[in-house]
Formats: sequence, structure tokens, C-alpha cells
Amino acid sequence: MSVSTKKSPNQRRSRPELIFGDLWAFDPAPETADPKLKSRYDLFINGRFVAPKKAAYFTSINPGNEQPLAEIALAGAADVDDAYQAAARAFPAWSKLPGAERGKYLYRLARLLQDRAREFAVAETLDGGKPIKEARDFDVPMAAAHFFYHAGWADKLAYAFPGAKVAPHGVVGQVIPWNFPLLMLAWKIAPALAAGNTVVLKPAETTSITALKFAEILQEAGLPPGVVNIVAGAGGTGAAVVAHPLAAKVAFTGSTAVGKSIMRSLAGSGKKLTLELGGKAANIVFDDAPLDQAVEGIVNGIFFNQGHVCCAGSRLLVQEGIADAVLTRLKLRVRQLRVGDPLDKNTDIGAINSKAQLDKIRTLVAAGVKEGADLFQPACSLPPKGWYFRPTLFSGVQQSHRIAREEIFGPVLSILTFRTVDEAVEKANNTAYGLSAGVWTDKGSRILKMSTELKAGVVWANTYNKFDPASPFGGYKESGFGREGGKQGLADYVKLS
Repeated sequence: MSVSTKKSPNQRRSRPELIFGDLWAFDPAPETADPKLKSRYDLFINGRFVAPKKAAYFTSINPGNEQPLAEIALAGAADVDDAYQAAARAFPAWSKLPGAERGKYLYRLARLLQDRAREFAVAETLDGGKPIKEARDFDVPMAAAHFFYHAGWADKLAYAFPGAKVAPHGVVGQVIPWNFPLLMLAWKIAPALAAGNTVVLKPAETTSITALKFAEILQEAGLPPGVVNIVAGAGGTGAAVVAHPLAAKVAFTGSTAVGKSIMRSLAGSGKKLTLELGGKAANIVFDDAPLDQAVEGIVNGIFFNQGHVCCAGSRLLVQEGIADAVLTRLKLRVRQLRVGDPLDKNTDIGAINSKAQLDKIRTLVAAGVKEGADLFQPACSLPPKGWYFRPTLFSGVQQSHRIAREEIFGPVLSILTFRTVDEAVEKANNTAYGLSAGVWTDKGSRILKMSTELKAGVVWANTYNKFDPASPFGGYKESGFGREGGKQGLADYVKLS
């Protein structure tokens, strides 16, 4: 075996003792597919792209290099009203369309999304900062899978809810977050359309591009005008979507603080409401767990999508007898993670979505250090431009620490220990959230016990972050109510009598 002795620019500026390591470093592997971005995106109302009435636009920024990507139309109250009026006009015909015909549209949307999968993956990475391999292998395929799954339900609603009369709610207002823009769009739109509702959807301010690109697919699929309307903007636009009198149901995914505000504003309105909010999930490792497998699950649980995951396993609970061994393995594994250009196929951790989110992460990490937790970060270089943060481990964390109580929404893991099963359950449930949890053990009986005692909507056993359109997802307590996916998620988009 021969090794080239030609020095790359990186090797020439490295210290001599690092040259051999650089010889075996990964070469850049940039994704080259054209995302087909427009310089400006208008609102999508009644089947057409229309300029906002006040001619207001804002700029979407690439978090990987801080460069502008496109101008996005800023919807005002009048634009939101136009969207609702269009959805209301479309509702009678759409709701009366046979389920099999609605299903055909959903199948068509899924196939068109598959046809343009690579283009959408690159657009999602540019706009959101997540690694291209995650957008390519998870976000886009899973979004298509949700449309396929709900297409199958569209003509089987009577079988989904036997003995009940099934009817759609009407016009549904939907507000989605910035961490999984395209996937959250699919989670919301697919069941709404399958059940016969029409939609007004607002994407997150920092990640509107793939939603508006999806509007192009709606046109290509020939979806009747007004069935789906997409209005972009900031908090004011979202408030207008939630408060509009024509909204029969509101579905929101985002922060707990905003979810509480929405709940207060809709109290007494008669509107159906579902909320999927924040989390502070416990990932619990017992002393009989397969440690190497568990470490991979821990890494996936907290560093997937830079930790921008509401169900991220951000609290690691490790049984005392193996705590040192797990921490040693974790430090070794974290040193192998590559932080950098989100479009590089070798990148494991991409860019933080926004400067504001990066500042929040830094503030909470500083609080962890101040409160006495032990900080570990690998010595990796970060790109000179863009919003990046190193994968971070905190050991010696106490229940009272802010990093153990507050949702950081970044690549930061808080490690606590426990001795007994009862202590593990008590510590895991000692949180205002209840979205997800993970359990790592060799004993099936222990898995069953933990799954019944953990106050979490989803409990993974010897794995983490596994999703399927047929499996319901949602939380308890301050993680919200209602479900997304499965027959349970479909039930939130129908009226039963």
C-alpha cells in the first residue's frame, strides 16, 4: 500500500506532529446538487404565488456561512385573511371529494417529493444548517413517507374509527418550527388533507424556503386552489394564523412558552388545539446495557441535528457502577465527530440554526460551568464563518442545575448518575416536560417496567430517535398534548360523533 506524499494546503500549515494524522483525514465531499433556489419567494395563496399586500420581505440566512439565501415574503394580517378565505372556499368541495381521490393527491405529492429529493435535501441544509446526510437520509424520505402513509388512510376513515361518524374540522391553522421544516410540514399537512380539511400553514421565519418550494409541488400535483395555503413571516404572522376566526383547529409545534401563550389566547374559543412543545428527555443506561451500542445511541440522541430536537436525549442518567466507563467511551466517541460545513457529506454536526439560538446555547453552557458541572469539549476547529458550537459533555450535573432543567436545544449533554431503578424513574420524571425517554438494558422486564413508569409520550428501548409515520408521537405535561402520526394523530384532524 502506498501513501501519497503530496502535501495539501492543510498539511503545509499543520504542525509537524499532526501531518501523519492529516494524511488520513477525510477529504471534502461537498454535495453538488442544485437546490434551485429563487432570489425571492412570495406567499402561496389560493393556488398561486402572490406578493404580500404591504410589499414587505425579510432575508433568509444560510447559518453555515451567514450569507443571504433568498428574500421571503412577510405576510400581514390581510394576507393571512386572504389565505383563510381561500381555504374556506375550497373546503366544501375538498371535504366532499371521495377519500380515494384525496388519497391520489397525497400519493402524487409523495412521489413528486421523492423525484426532487436531492434538490429539497440541499435546500433544507442550506436554510437550516443541518448536515446534508441527515436531510438526505432522514428529513426528505420521512416527509415523503408521511404523505404515503396518510394517502392510505384517506379512503379508510370509517375503518379507522369504527362505529363513529367521521367529519373534518374545516380550515386548520398550522404553525411549524425551524428544526425539521419539511418534515414538520408533512406531519401537519398530510393528516389534515387525508381527513378532508383545508390548511393555512406558517413555516418558521428562519426556515421558510422548503415550505415555499413545496408549494411548487402542490401546483405540479394539481391540488385544487385553496386547499393548502402557505404564509411566511415572524411571530406576528403566526399570531394572526392562530387567532383567525375561520380556524376550526390550530396545530402548533414549537417552544413551550409560545404554546402556553397560544393556549391562553384560544381558551373559550371552541377551537380544537394540539400542541407539540419542548422536551428534556432522559436517556437511561443501566449497568447491564451493551455499552458500545448505548454510546452510539447516546450520541445519536443528543447530537442528531445539532441537538435541535425536541425529543433529544439531553439528560443522560447512568447507573453509578458504569458511569466512569460510559464517560470515557463518550469522550472518545465525541472526539471523532466532525463539525463543519453542513453541505459536506462527512459532517456529523452542522451549523446552529441562528445567531440567537447560538447565544442561548452559550448562555446555558456558561451557567453549567458557573454552577460547578465538569465541561468537556473536543479540540476541534470550527469554520471561520457561520454559527457553530462544539459537541459538549457535562458530567457531575445535579438536578438543580439549569442545564438539567432547561431545554438547551443544542449539542449539549448533561450527565447524571443513579443507583436503583426507582431513583432512575424519580430523576427521569423530575422535569416539567414529558415528551420522550430512552432505556438501555439487557432485561426485557426492566424495559416494560420503565416504559410504564416513565412519564413520557415516547419511550425507546435500546435505541433512540426511531420514527415511523404509523407510530404516534407526542407528549405530556409541558411537552403538549395531541399526537402526530399513526391513527392517533389522524384522530386529531377529525370530528367523531
